[in-house]
Amino acid sequence: MPWLQVRLAISPEQAETYEDALLEVGAVSVTFMDAEDQPIFEPDLNTTPLWSHTHLLALFEADAEPEAVFAHLQLLTGADLPEHQAEVIEDQDWERSWMDGFQPMRFGQRLWIVPSWHDAPEKDAVNLLLDPGLAFGTGTHPTTALCLEWLDGQALQGTQVLDFGCGSGILAIAALLLGAREAVGTDIDVQAIEA
Repeated sequence: MPWLQVRLAISPEQAETYEDALLEVGAVSVTFMDAEDQPIFEPDLNTTPLWSHTHLLALFEADAEPEAVFAHLQLLTGADLPEHQAEVIEDQDWERSWMDGFQPMRFGQRLWIVPSWHDAPEKDAVNLLLDPGLAFGTGTHPTTALCLEWLDGQALQGTQVLDFGCGSGILAIAALLLGAREAVGTDIDVQAIEA
């Protein structure tokens, strides 16, 4: 089933107004996306930090008329609409689409971080199964990647490791898999504790 996707270029101050208006007009889903390339690392729990230039995307049933949606939005907000567009998109397996963005990643000579829905690329390698979540530490951030690569190159047999600011615990777990005798992870970030 196809969907009508509406995109608005908004500022953070406009976010709540347009999110509410889109839902009132019949959007079945509303998503905030980065309009540029401005990362937001580790937002506070239960917050929705936004980028200075944000795209607000809304999905409507395929029979929704873009002109009617835009007219209702203008009426509800009482303001001229920001830059906007509408397009029809084909349905897809949305969960699978999200998961496809996370592929196994290699660090050093023998360490792989592998999402649970993938097979390990090298069965005899050191494979750490880890699904992306709220906490910092999936291997995608440059500092985590450098630490994983460094760990892979060390002789860790029998060592003790402290993962300070552990996020998901990825470095402590990797150290154990690579031969460390003991690893302790600690963090004060609520998202890390909940993860």
